[in-house]
Amino acid sequence: MKLNSIPTFANKNVEESFLLLENGDLSDKQLFKFINQALTNIEENVFCGVQIPKRLIPKEYEVKYGIKNLWKYDLPKGWRLMYSIVNEEAIIISLVLEWLDHKEYERRFHY
Repeated sequence: MKLNSIPTFANKNVEESFLLLENGDLSDKQLFKFINQALTNIEENVFCGVQIPKRLIPKEYEVKYGIKNLWKYDLPKGWRLMYSIVNEEAIIISLVLEWLDHKEYERRFHY
């Protein structure tokens, strides 16, 4: 099933961190490009990521963002974009929580 969404950042800090990547060093610019493409793909199909089982959702995300579901979008070079699907009225919003390198992803999810 394909469903369009409006990618939105969880808060101003996440959005500002994303925007800073565009003018950073080469690896930051590359990560900006990867995330930008991910946002386009999520906008076209909110289910393009992999759903994380509810029992594995970090409590930190539940408390900080009040989310009930969590999705992972695999970015190149081992990065992960974490997002949640939020239904506001008749609009589907994908809420970007953060992006992590592989090591931090494993740490956060206790792998």
